[in-house]
Amino acid sequence: MRAPRRTILASGLAAAATFAAPATLRAQPAKMRLSHQYPPAHHIARVLSAFAEDVNARQAGIEIEVFPAEQLARVAENFPGVARGAFEAAVATNFTWGNTIPEMSAPTIPFLFTELERIRKFPGSEAARFLDEATARRAVRSVAWLFTTRMSIFTSGRRPIITLADFQGLKIRGINPLIDTGLRAVGAAPAATPAPEVVGALQSGVLDAGLTDVSAAVSRRFYEVQRFGTVTPFFAVFTQVYVNPRFWEGLSASARSAVEAGLRKAESEAITVTEATAAAAVGELRAKGMTIHEQTMEEQAIWKAAMQPPVLEAFRRAAPDGAPRILELLAALSV
Repeated sequence: MRAPRRTILASGLAAAATFAAPATLRAQPAKMRLSHQYPPAHHIARVLSAFAEDVNARQAGIEIEVFPAEQLARVAENFPGVARGAFEAAVATNFTWGNTIPEMSAPTIPFLFTELERIRKFPGSEAARFLDEATARRAVRSVAWLFTTRMSIFTSGRRPIITLADFQGLKIRGINPLIDTGLRAVGAAPAATPAPEVVGALQSGVLDAGLTDVSAAVSRRFYEVQRFGTVTPFFAVFTQVYVNPRFWEGLSASARSAVEAGLRKAESEAITVTEATAAAAVGELRAKGMTIHEQTMEEQAIWKAAMQPPVLEAFRRAAPDGAPRILELLAALSV
């Protein structure tokens, strides 16, 4: 039985409309889920949220959804999750790569790389590309470096940490094996503790002292469990954004361009936000009742002389092939 001409015509018009529709109307945008550990109030959490809003507003065929505060995956699950494609993107502070990529810890060698003008030059530099290549060998792709801190705070509940003698026997939050070497050199007993668990460990007495960036001491409410804080340019930390390579290569040119543009903007904003937040954090901690000591240049020199040499030695042992090169590249980022 022949179909009525009106039916055939309507079907043809519908098909023509479908093929004539813009591709953006027919195709669903790619989804990029980004997992991170920072609480929403943390300054880098705000930078990442703004990055997602910026890219989504471009309507370039990709939608980014950010999951803060370990909502999607715990810190230790981010790298394997992205590598196997369980989700598309995550972040890592450079030092958390530990022995997996030991060269990543170079910026966290005590008092080695904390001048702001040198830090400004790091994203996109040969030093950053060297670490990008090291990341690629671990089945994920590095796409951005967000400056996170150059001002650390050593917190304590019973007495301030001012002199090297104050470290003796102190159970302090460990960062990674490399930095812990410097803490042991001055008599402390570091215990590896993920950032989200530090306040609880301090409150319960598992730790005597904390070590974090000064802005995180505000956002993670260290002032509720600690009385004293010593602020110092101990090391630099970057938050590395990385993605699943297959996901990245499968993006359209317009989507990839939008993400890259958003990331370059985020890298620039992170420097401004990090510096402003750190400057405000010292006052906020004092206002919350903490007694804050800001190290003098002389005190920094004493800590550097005690901690940097053993850490440098341990770094060269941990990365015999890569250590000389990354140290050379960081040194080339002169003020």
